Amino acid sequence: MLSDPGNAVAERYGLTYTFSAGFRELYLGFGIDLAEYNGDDSWRLPMPARFVVDSEKVIRYAEADPNYIVRPEPEDTIEFLRGLEG
Repeated sequence: MLSDPGNAVAERYGLTYTFSAGFRELYLGFGIDLAEYNGDDSWRLPMPARFVVDSEKVIRYAEADPNYIVRPEPEDTIEFLRGLEG
């Protein structure tokens, strides 16, 4: 598991998106201050993604989608990992 405060890793792999000025205002109108929550003023978030990286640093499974509603299914990843065992 990877924790990525500041989105440094996600940024290196092109997996972040920046809120437009309009969306910033919309979120602030709902009382959501992403800059305060993230601890920086970038207004960036990572895309939902899941990767399986082996001990040789080879990506064996990858799933990412810029639509934040589309999330990788945990069962798909578990099934993939089980396939690696055999």
